[in-house]
Amino acid sequence: MGPTRAQFIQYAPAALAVVPLGAGPWSALAAAAAGAGAWAVGVSAPVLRSLIACGFTATGCGIAAHEVLASGGNSLMALGLAVPAGAAALAHHRNITAHLPAPALAPVTTGASTEAGLTSQAQVIAAWWKEFISGPTQTEDRKLIQPGAVLTQLALDMGDDYLSFTGVITLPQGQQVRVKASDIASVYGIPVSQVELGDPKHYAPNALPVTVHVKKAAAVPQIAAGAPTTPEELWAAYVGVPEGAMPGTSLTVTRYDGPLDWEGIATRDRRAIGTVNLQDLAGNLDLETIQIALAPGDKPSQMGIRVMREHALMHGTMLSSVLDELSMDSRGYVRAGTYVDGRAALLPLAQPGSGARHLYLVGGSRSGKSGLLEQILLSAHRSGIAVILASPQAGTIAGSSLAAYLGDGLDKAMGALRLAFAMMLDREARYRSPAFPFTDPLVLVVIDEAHMLLSASSPYHLEAKAIVEQLTRRSLKRGIGVVLATQTPLAEDLGNSTVIRSQLLIGGGAVFLRCARGQGSLVGANAVEGAEGIDLSMIPSQWPGQYAKVADRDMSGLATEAAAAPEDGTFGLGYLLTPGSQAVQFRSLHLDVPPVSLAGAERPIGIEDCDAWRERDAIAQTPMVDKRGKNLIGSLADLLAAAEGAASSQDPAAYPNSAGLHAATGPARGGAPAASDGQELIKPRILELLQEHSIPMTAETIARKLETSAKNVKPRLSELKKRGEVTNENGLWRAA
Repeated sequence: MGPTRAQFIQYAPAALAVVPLGAGPWSALAAAAAGAGAWAVGVSAPVLRSLIACGFTATGCGIAAHEVLASGGNSLMALGLAVPAGAAALAHHRNITAHLPAPALAPVTTGASTEAGLTSQAQVIAAWWKEFISGPTQTEDRKLIQPGAVLTQLALDMGDDYLSFTGVITLPQGQQVRVKASDIASVYGIPVSQVELGDPKHYAPNALPVTVHVKKAAAVPQIAAGAPTTPEELWAAYVGVPEGAMPGTSLTVTRYDGPLDWEGIATRDRRAIGTVNLQDLAGNLDLETIQIALAPGDKPSQMGIRVMREHALMHGTMLSSVLDELSMDSRGYVRAGTYVDGRAALLPLAQPGSGARHLYLVGGSRSGKSGLLEQILLSAHRSGIAVILASPQAGTIAGSSLAAYLGDGLDKAMGALRLAFAMMLDREARYRSPAFPFTDPLVLVVIDEAHMLLSASSPYHLEAKAIVEQLTRRSLKRGIGVVLATQTPLAEDLGNSTVIRSQLLIGGGAVFLRCARGQGSLVGANAVEGAEGIDLSMIPSQWPGQYAKVADRDMSGLATEAAAAPEDGTFGLGYLLTPGSQAVQFRSLHLDVPPVSLAGAERPIGIEDCDAWRERDAIAQTPMVDKRGKNLIGSLADLLAAAEGAASSQDPAAYPNSAGLHAATGPARGGAPAASDGQELIKPRILELLQEHSIPMTAETIARKLETSAKNVKPRLSELKKRGEVTNENGLWRAA
């Protein structure tokens, strides 16, 4: 049987090598030998062409150079003929090595003494590890992940469509490995699911094995003939159809690492996608709800889709590993957790040049809400922010010792709200124009279980609602932010006040964690701009496969030292909404250590010494609205007067001068009974005060110094002005 057409086309140049005998007999013989040998062993076409070129060039030029030297010719001419011979041999060597199969497993090390012997792939891997993870040096604009965490025992596993490496992260004795899978994934630009770290419980603290799949071979699914195979086909068959979760949309896959690990963008032609039911989408794709994450983009006609084999946030981010990110940065942000794409999730606590920020926090039982509040208290402490904590459920916040004022229990929590309102009035009286930064510290008013104060069933419903509405409206410019936490996003939990929620969202961010079934919808009356279509009750309480783990019981008894791991539940998993963005799936930090223990033995950040703070005990017990819940006290002087009156009615002996006018108009001042509200006797006292002080005063300041209310002082000032005894310029009074 003769050669096939393919063989003839591939090896024809070898036959042609014997034709040009004029090139020299040695060259022709060498080329013919090359063609015959290539035919015998079946080498590739590039290698064959290299052999032919080497036969013509190297042999011919080599013989010519020898003839020149033998005949006594110029040595430079012989050297010029020898150069093409060497070049042809080198090119042939490179062609051969380029077509040699790579070894299946190439063990190497990253030590300085052997780095020269690394393969090119291993050199790149080792160089990136040193550049971003271990060092030894770091620049001002680039921070190493963990200096000294070198990668030893590096081994490569390569193929045509895959590349992975293994090694051991090693530190000096006495140090602990803090490199996370997300750190390694960010360095090599791969999904977190392609990084496998050993269980620290089974290894020494300073040595942890790691496997990284830099390029992972895509699994080929076994699908019945005629059924959809690719994500695009599945989308067109089940999701984009009229009865699908996102009708009229098409999918463009941007990353594919298997049927359970891909990302894409859904697009609807010239129309907004609108609200997407995540549960329906999971059903269309035959996946668990937790395996899908949506990322709304800037265009309403597009939406990002991510499908995960194992959820990227399942293993969590340890609180102790990001201590340096818990303090407020120059933009006013602190670390709250990790986004689903591995980026740091940040919360604003302040806005430079403006003031404080609000935060709206929603989460039911076992959702991670209390843990996030403890984390916020720690961040406030480390950032120099004073905290007023209102906790209607006594003893539920472990970090309450970090608060400057603690209202523990329903009644005391209401007192904390009153004090926060008094602090705002005090700062309004002292800060005539907004200015930032303040000489006084920022204040964070944290209200846990706010529904216990704001709902219609609360005994403090009207007063708490009025105070919180005013705080959320007016406090930011005075350096006072509100962190309000409830169990559901329902309007009833906020006292049916649209003002409170809108002001919280306008003035800061929001965190939405898991809620009870039927109570977590963010549509309809509970809609939040930027979080459209999210149902918090759809966040599962367990990761896929967790029920099987629970069923495999350990009957050895209760382990009193065992601690919860991030994989034990989805607590802290939810959505983070920051100003000007869409809600993005994230997970708060895992409290591997109690946050309060990281504050050390330092005292809580204190509040400035002012009238409201000095009278905090009396203010906390003074109702600030009338019986109808109307007419909230509007000035600090009126508030202090009401507080003094309440204190004197409860315990006159404790506050001998709290009755104010009574002490000045009693029998000691002539024995005559006081006129109604002490009106006549106030006038000479006002004149005496203004004459003693050369500086002008507001009516509120005069009332405070005379230990009475502004409503008693203002009419008397008007009467004195008519007599010409006092003057008023822009609200400032002085003696005529």
